[in-house]
Amino acid sequence: MIQVTAFRWVPPFAQGSVRDIRVRWALEEAGLGYDDDLIGFEDQSTPAYRARQPFGQVPAFSDGKVEMFESGAIVLYIAQNSDQLMPADEAGRAMVMTWLFAAMNSVEPYVAELATIDLFNPDKAWAKARRPEVETMLRKRLGDLQTALGERRWFACDRFSAADILMTHVLRDLRHTDILADYPALADYVARAEARPAFQRALADQLKPFRAAEAKNPELTAGRGT
Repeated sequence: MIQVTAFRWVPPFAQGSVRDIRVRWALEEAGLGYDDDLIGFEDQSTPAYRARQPFGQVPAFSDGKVEMFESGAIVLYIAQNSDQLMPADEAGRAMVMTWLFAAMNSVEPYVAELATIDLFNPDKAWAKARRPEVETMLRKRLGDLQTALGERRWFACDRFSAADILMTHVLRDLRHTDILADYPALADYVARAEARPAFQRALADQLKPFRAAEAKNPELTAGRGT
């Protein structure tokens, strides 16, 4: 049975963003069942978990044949064996891999830097000084991305693919801002991806243990957002 590690609970700002959702979504699209192995923050530094995930992050993945960490690599592994996530022709597969890595390497660093400022350091002097430049660089990259998408519905081969899982997840991490509204084609793209039943199932499964934890401790719900 496929197993994916995930957190029992995270603060509200991170709900819907933890990277196990990428793997859950890929598995849902591929029609593959899985179990989630829930861990707490106290488990991250244990030798047993570090043996599975050297950085103490989630997800770690196993399917009886391989053990992996790094969500992008796991999604690519799943996609290579799924007609739903990767086309059969060589050119199509190459394009999916290209856009998958573009999401992680050409777009995500800008999104992540802005999120680090906004969510973790908003009141620090260095962050206030740095933020305008970061937003300018991010907006340039989003403009390039919207131009590349053009009139297409998806980024690779005119069909939904593993690349769209990664790209959508990266762009969703801007939802604490209104920046994406200035790029309507990208906003529509994210909404289209989020409407997919497989994404909705993946999101619900990630949120389920969080809601259970909050039901036991209502104080955890302060500032909830998904």
